[in-house]
Amino acid sequence: MAQWVCGRIVEFHWWTPSLFSIKVAADVKPFVAGQFTKLALNTDGKRVARAYSFVNAPQDPLLEFYLIEVPNGRLSSHLATLDVGDSVDIEADAHGFFTLNEVPKADVLWMLSTGTAIGPFLSILAEGKVWEQFKRVILVHGVRHNTDLTYQDSIHATAALFKQFTYIPLVTREHPEHGLRGRVTDLIDSGELQAHCKMNQLPDNSHFMICGNPQMVKDTTQLLLAQGFTRHRRAGSGHITVEQYW
Repeated sequence: MAQWVCGRIVEFHWWTPSLFSIKVAADVKPFVAGQFTKLALNTDGKRVARAYSFVNAPQDPLLEFYLIEVPNGRLSSHLATLDVGDSVDIEADAHGFFTLNEVPKADVLWMLSTGTAIGPFLSILAEGKVWEQFKRVILVHGVRHNTDLTYQDSIHATAALFKQFTYIPLVTREHPEHGLRGRVTDLIDSGELQAHCKMNQLPDNSHFMICGNPQMVKDTTQLLLAQGFTRHRRAGSGHITVEQYW
């Protein structure tokens, strides 16, 4: 049975009219970068809970979550009305295997994300272990509009500190101010993503961590499978690790 603790919102930031992040002070159990927990509120006499990944590194004192306000969403629309000083319930235990200690040895780590699913990758980058494990780390973030490209200050600071890090924003509905236009599957299929990384093809010694909406995860996985990469499982080492984001 889930154990819940009371968290207090310390920071509340709106990135766009629908994207926001909250930082919460709460006494949760230790977690591993890439994992998720649940946030909950009591609405109409019932606890409504949803899973959200940690954005912060495990060593950070405040817990951070990156959310989209879903119109009439059972939880997100209520979370969006909160402010600094308000409380939110948090499950004390973290969950999930979308973590570096589940990823096999490789030279190139591809972090493929869409929307708010960039969250667990930001946690992994901030934790720091990734720089010792891979020769090259490539973060790909797909969004609809340029304004949806959030956390730019921390991402560019990471790029300045670690030369093996490459950040590629993808924008689908307008001309990108930076990066490429299109969906990750189309850009891999055409070779444009690889060319942007100064590669002729996806290296055999790659590992792909994919996090986003279910259709994106499915389509990207199928594309990589067709190119000869394999799913990574505990029973057998492979190239593809996935996390469904809802």
